[in-house]
Amino acid sequence: MSNTLILPVDAGKVSDGYHTFEELYNHRCLLWVNVLQTHKDKSFKTWRNDSGQKWNGWFIAGINTEFGQITYHLPEELWPYLDIQVKERNDDYDGHTSKDVLSRLKLLAASYISSIHDCTMLETQNAYV
Repeated sequence: MSNTLILPVDAGKVSDGYHTFEELYNHRCLLWVNVLQTHKDKSFKTWRNDSGQKWNGWFIAGINTEFGQITYHLPEELWPYLDIQVKERNDDYDGHTSKDVLSRLKLLAASYISSIHDCTMLETQNAYV
């Protein structure tokens, strides 16, 4: 027996009662644009991945942190919102997974906290990793 549930609906329109998946995805994209704009010295955008592949309608936007690279594919209409370095392709890709990205985002957030106690407390909580 499969645990797969197939619903005859547009997944983007599915809601938790507050937001649709589409709204949450748009929020994530714009939040990422804002993160990159505040770290222009470490951020980049490119149309191609490390092997030169390109996806119509999408580009890669990322940041190289001390914890490793974090990237997301963003819709092409957001390209002009990013005034950051343009790369021919993402030659610095380190093979990160979605799980790696969550871990690196958490470490990056913790790096801004000045209190050692607060950082230790965050490291012991695994709610988002």
